[in-house]
Amino acid sequence: MPDWQHVQAALAPLQLAVSPAELHGALAGWLAGGGAVDGAWLGKILADEGLAQPDDATLNELRDATAAAMEDRELNFHLLLPDDDASVDVRGNALFDWCRAFLGGFGLAAGPNPPLSEEGTEALEDMARLAMAEAETDGDEEDEAAFAEIEEFVRVAALLLHGDCALGPRHRKRLH
Repeated sequence: MPDWQHVQAALAPLQLAVSPAELHGALAGWLAGGGAVDGAWLGKILADEGLAQPDDATLNELRDATAAAMEDRELNFHLLLPDDDASVDVRGNALFDWCRAFLGGFGLAAGPNPPLSEEGTEALEDMARLAMAEAETDGDEEDEAAFAEIEEFVRVAALLLHGDCALGPRHRKRLH
């Protein structure tokens, strides 16, 4: 998967008001909700059907790597966030931005009544609470540990929702 700087560079000429975390969150949410990333996928996940699909290798690599990671049985899906050398508040706010964008992409793809398990419903509610959060600027080692815990929760929650809304319906179709 491309790193933060490469995705940021690929987004710059498009002049979109979206960070790499928001783009990846929206993409992951769209996929988790059962959305397909064929054709003009960028416009679909950003809710702008008129948005031209750029032929950018980095963005295509991000799309392909994210789709593959969400389907990976080894659970190798990871969030696109700033590097560890960024402060914990910068990474924390990017994580909360990722959650907000995930919820938007998920809602667009899954619709108003997604087929969620009890755990999926809980995960979605928790992610919505995180989407309303904001990181404090005076981070310490405790904040680093909390950030790592929250990041892992969000990663697993995204995979759980993907299982409920994308993998589950596919599996049910094969059974019938």
